This record gives sequence, structure tokens and C-alpha cells, in this order.
Amino acid sequence: MSPSKVEFWFDFGSTYSYLSAFQMEGAKDVSISWRPFLLGPIFEEQGWNDSPFNIYPSKGRYMWRDMERRCARDGIPFVKPSRFPRNGLLAARITCLAGARSEPWLPEFVRAVFRANFGEDREIGEPMEIQAILDDLGLPGADLIEQAQTSENKQRLRDQTRRAAELGIFGAPSFIVDGELFWGSDRLEDALAWRWREGT
Repeated sequence: MSPSKVEFWFDFGSTYSYLSAFQMEGAKDVSISWRPFLLGPIFEEQGWNDSPFNIYPSKGRYMWRDMERRCARDGIPFVKPSRFPRNGLLAARITCLAGARSEPWLPEFVRAVFRANFGEDREIGEPMEIQAILDDLGLPGADLIEQAQTSENKQRLRDQTRRAAELGIFGAPSFIVDGELFWGSDRLEDALAWRWREGT
């Protein structure tokens, strides 16, 4: 019996997706499909025009304190961003491009963008910041940004966001294993365990 692949659905503006991106780093012998999507359209379908952590202040206060605790526990850098949520559109497009090409640098790029947002309070919505991240990884930042902005690649992200809605995804992070949905960074272990259930 071989384990199933884990689809990791995330948004670069999502705090708990940040945690999961680094939890994935410690998951050994796991085949991961990195699936960026945009939470904005998903939230709009639920009647929200902002993050629920902004809409409901008490929920937001809890989340920020929870992030402080969990990042300290796991040794993950954390700085409360001066703007939340930040626009992860360009980073998501680059991740879609990398995924379509099966680029080996994809996971490292994803974690670098998350770290810039939630560990360094950098404006990841600005092309210059994304280029700096790519350049620091030894990649041709300007060229990759240009390639990510083609109509074909923009459509990839739109299609992926639409697919997230079709799968019943309503928040990030989400994990899908053989069609089974797990929501939240605290459900990663359950998703990993599901890969080995009987009958796979």
C-alpha cells in the first residue's frame, strides 16, 4: 500500500497557512501538491468583504495571540503584520507558474514569501518585494514575474481558485487527500494519517 498525495491549498494572506507551510517542511516522505488560490472570491461567496479576523475583532485578537504562541513553540519567526491581509496575487501567480513546470524551488519560494509577510512584515503585494525574494533564491526574479503575468498563467490561478470552490474549500489552509477535505493547520496530522487508511 502506497500513501496518497496531499494537496495543500493555501493563500499567502492566511496566517494559519503560514504555519502549515513550515509544518510541511518537517513532513518526511510526503508527496505534496502545492495549490495556491485566492480567498477573496471564496469569502465573497460567503458574504464577507474582508478577513473574518477583521470582521470579528474578538476572533482576530485570539488569532494573533494564538499565532504568537504557536510560532514561539515551533521556532517560526513571527511579526504581526502592519497590514492584514496583504495581497498575495503575484506570489500566487508565480507559484502557479512554478507548479505547472514542476520547479524544485517552489516550496522554498512559498515559505520565503510567507516568512516575508508574517516573519518580517514586508509588503508581499509589491512586485519589487517578490523580485527580491526570487533574486535571493538565486532565481531570475524579473523574468519570472513577467512570465507569471501572461494571460495563460493568470488563467491558471483563476481556474485553481474556481476549483477550490468546487471542492468545497471555504478557508485556508485546507488539505485534500483522495477527495477528503481537512481544514485548518491543526488538521494536517489528520490529513497525513488519512493517506494510509485501509483500501488505498
